[in-house]
Amino acid sequence: MNDAISTENILDKNIPVIDSHHHLFDKIPNSMAEHLKYHKFLIDEYVAYSGQDHNVVGTVLVEARSMYRADGPKHLRVVGETEFLNGQAAMAASGLYGKCRVGSGIVGIADLRIGDGVREVLEAHIAAAPGRFKGVRQEALWDADPSVLGPLAQGSEPEIYLDDRFRTGFKQLAPLGLSFDAFVLEPQLADILSLATIAPETQIILDHLGNPVGVGAYTGTLAERFPIWREKMIEICRFPNIVAKMGGIGSFLSGSPTYRSSPPATIDMLVDEWRPYVETAVEFFGADRCMFESNAPTDGSGSFSTVCNAYKTILAGCSVDEKRDIFARTAARVYRLDIPEVNSYPGEH
Repeated sequence: MNDAISTENILDKNIPVIDSHHHLFDKIPNSMAEHLKYHKFLIDEYVAYSGQDHNVVGTVLVEARSMYRADGPKHLRVVGETEFLNGQAAMAASGLYGKCRVGSGIVGIADLRIGDGVREVLEAHIAAAPGRFKGVRQEALWDADPSVLGPLAQGSEPEIYLDDRFRTGFKQLAPLGLSFDAFVLEPQLADILSLATIAPETQIILDHLGNPVGVGAYTGTLAERFPIWREKMIEICRFPNIVAKMGGIGSFLSGSPTYRSSPPATIDMLVDEWRPYVETAVEFFGADRCMFESNAPTDGSGSFSTVCNAYKTILAGCSVDEKRDIFARTAARVYRLDIPEVNSYPGEH
C-alpha cells in the first residue's frame, strides 16, 4: 500500500507548522540502531521526510546521544552534538534546503547531576549555538523490567529527577533562560510532579505525551492503563510551567501494531489509536500549552504527511486559533523561536 496522501486531502495545508521535536544524526549509537529505520538522518533526509504537503516553517532539534566530542573534559564532550546540530541549522538558514528553518531551536543534553558545576556545560552549549540553543533534555527512562527499554536499559537508573544533585543542577536552567525537556515513561510520571515544584520559574516540556508504554511487562495493557495516565495528566496540567508535546507515541515503546507496520498504518488507524491521548491533552492543558512533534525518525508510524494529517484530523474540531497554537505558536513561544511565518496564515484556498 502506498503511504502517500493525495494533496487535496491534506488538512489545513496552509497553517504554519513547527515540528517541535525531531533528531538529526550520523552513525547513531548501537543502543538505538535496532529501533530506527534510518541510521543516518541529516538535513537532506529530514527535508525529504517532511516533504511539501504541510506548511512546515521551522523545527526544534533534540539531542540523540550522538556526535559527542571524542576527547576533552568528559562533562563537556556532549557539547559536540550541539556544535553538529548548529551546523545543520546553519545549512537550513541558507535557504538552499527550502523554506523550513530546520533547527530554529536546539535542545542539547547535560548531566544535571553535576550540580552547580553544570553551569559550565550549559554556557558551553549556548556558546556553541548562540541564538539557537534553547534548553536541555536529560532522559530519566527506567523500569524494573529491563525488557521494556531493551538496549536503552543499560546504565539507566530509577528516580533521576528526584536526585538532590540533579535538582541542584536543574535550578541552573532558569537563570540562563533555558528550558527542560522531560523524558520519562508513563509509570514514572509522578517524578514530573515533584520536579515541577522545585523551580516553578523553569519551563518544563513533557515529551511524547508522557510515553504510554505497551511493551515488556506492559504488553497489551495500553487500554487498561489509559485511566492511570489520564489521572496523572490531570495532576501535571495543574502546574503552569509544564507544557505537553503531542507526538512520539508511535515509537517502539508503545508496542502498537502500527509501529513500522507493513503495509504502513493509515491515517484512520492512527486517529483511532491516538485520539484519546490527544483530546485529553488538549482538554487538560489547553491549546496554548500543547505543541505538535513528529519525533522523527524514532517514531515509526509512517510518513510525516500521514502523521501530521492524523493529528489535524483529531483536532479538526478546534478553532483556527487553537490549531495555530498547537501546530506552531506554542512551540515558538516556549522555545523562543524567531520565525516570521508563524504569525502569517493566509487561510485555505
